[in-house]
Amino acid sequence: MDADAAPRRVRADAERSTARILEAAEAVLAEDPTAPLERIADAAGLARATVHRRFSSRAALLDALAAQLAQRYVQGLAEARVDTAPPVDAMLRMTETAFALKLAHRFAVQLTASMTPEVQGGLDRLFARLREAGAITAPDPTWGRRVYLALLHEVNDLPADSPMLDGDDLAARAGLLVGTVLRALGGVWPPAR
Repeated sequence: MDADAAPRRVRADAERSTARILEAAEAVLAEDPTAPLERIADAAGLARATVHRRFSSRAALLDALAAQLAQRYVQGLAEARVDTAPPVDAMLRMTETAFALKLAHRFAVQLTASMTPEVQGGLDRLFARLREAGAITAPDPTWGRRVYLALLHEVNDLPADSPMLDGDDLAARAGLLVGTVLRALGGVWPPAR
């Protein structure tokens, strides 16, 4: 057996345990934000000591959940091609990704730490590009981001049967949000093609 095989196996086991803990934490805390680490350990099928080895405190676990979500937002920004795609198209793709993440991470989306400077910067670049393309008139990308994020939460909270939604899928919610934000920031929706 290779001398490096044992450390890799331990590392892979540790990574799997960490992933199980984070997945369990997301599910448990979405149902009960005050749930103790013991419930998270039980849901992960791990000993409490294992959870404490991976996360020294509840705060460390919450930080890890926020970091994981932030990384998924960054990945969503890259996949939406916010720096290169037509900006309205990129905004629609990023919005669909954001709604999907909100569904999958019902607890973590409440953690403000997931809105890292990298995520905020990507959204600010998108709003600057929207202005440069004439899709909006608002001059401050930061204001655009703040309006977008505030309305993202509001649209996400709409009930499925809301008259504001044309259907209850990610595309319907994304269309409502993008249209509302573009109009609020001095643009038009749908854009002229």
